[in-house]
Amino acid sequence: MSNPIVKKYAPFIVLMLIAIGALFVPSLPAFADASKYNSADIAWIIVATALVFLMTPGLAFFYGGMVHRKNIISTMIKSMVATGVVSILWIVVGYSLCFGESIGGFIGNPSTHLFFKGVMSGAPWSLAPTIPLSLFALFQLMFAVITPGLVVGAVAERIRFTAYTLFIAMFSILVYAPIAHWTWHPDGFLFKMGALDFAGGTVVHISAGCAALAGALVLKRRKAHIENKEIPPANIPYVLIGTGLLWFGWFGFNAGSALGANALSVSAFATTNTAAAAAGLAWMFFDVVRGKKPSVLGFCIGAVVGLVAITPAAGFVAVPQSIFIGAVASLISNLAVYYKSKSTLDDTLDVFPCHGVGGMVGMIMTGIFATKTVNSAGNDGLFYGNFSFLIIQLKALVVVVGYSFVMSLAIFKFIDLILPLRVSEEEEEMGLDYTQHAEKYGRAPLQA
Repeated sequence: MSNPIVKKYAPFIVLMLIAIGALFVPSLPAFADASKYNSADIAWIIVATALVFLMTPGLAFFYGGMVHRKNIISTMIKSMVATGVVSILWIVVGYSLCFGESIGGFIGNPSTHLFFKGVMSGAPWSLAPTIPLSLFALFQLMFAVITPGLVVGAVAERIRFTAYTLFIAMFSILVYAPIAHWTWHPDGFLFKMGALDFAGGTVVHISAGCAALAGALVLKRRKAHIENKEIPPANIPYVLIGTGLLWFGWFGFNAGSALGANALSVSAFATTNTAAAAAGLAWMFFDVVRGKKPSVLGFCIGAVVGLVAITPAAGFVAVPQSIFIGAVASLISNLAVYYKSKSTLDDTLDVFPCHGVGGMVGMIMTGIFATKTVNSAGNDGLFYGNFSFLIIQLKALVVVVGYSFVMSLAIFKFIDLILPLRVSEEEEEMGLDYTQHAEKYGRAPLQA
């Protein structure tokens, strides 16, 4: 890969080979037996799938508004390009790795649904019997899309676009797919152990948060960070728009994970909104207690932390307890951001303190407040006298943190061997919008 010609043509050649290979996959009828499906469930999960997709552009606005003006476009496209890379990978092999026939509880057999073989005409997923398998697969695709997009915030303003695109592909196959299989496949070892993650506390947020920490460590500090220069957010209204889109889309993320239009989806919807509200207020009010002004950024970041924390618990805890979960997660992440700011760690947009730590708090809170009263398929937590379930959640947390950090660290180091991960000092000074994409935000001249 040291040859610049190979670097230039390799992505295009790989895509064309996939496109040609897809021509030889036989076409099969869709929904061979539609009698088993529920129309209301199908309608809701189609909407939920679209809502989860909306979170990716929402994330792009959220991150894009917080970086320097000269890096807005480059930051936003790194989240959005995952919709392309992961969607193609998902059809080819990603869905098989996550939900194909289990190999020892660790990974799905890649040949089970290679090139979506059997997905359009297959029997429904065992845990979603009232919707087509293809709809379940598309719903899960949207989770796989947004997860590597979350990592962008930690490595923003200094990582090459080509290197990050390769990271998306490798992370999706080597980190996301195994963890999704462990957690959500009935034969996955964490699933069998009894660990509960309703909508992605471990699979999405802890894995992305730990990958973000690994990326920040490998890429090291930005020049502005070393010089302690304050980088004002480029566009706070973008952050507000992004928060609104994320909050809106998260209803599909969590309530859709009930996999049907049922009472559980309503409960998950309610806990999601309540935790986000409590967390946004907690972050803002805590800042005021510490002598700051009530800030727009504070409320927005806090609300997202609340959404992260309630994600694993949304379908297992009651609405009143979701207030506590959101508020406590917000305070813990706020303090994590503060102590991170005193360190030399350059996690540009605090992905690890917000998504990583927020996801960990959410998994622990699930172990404390889960109740079979809300979801009979779940478990009772510590708050209801079941200490052993909290231990199971802690074990799952440790496994996912350790695996996602170590594997992501290895991925970043490997990519750095074959492609330069980091832009040059001159490119960093000029801004990545221009140096990586020959584009710029707005009409104003680029400022260094």
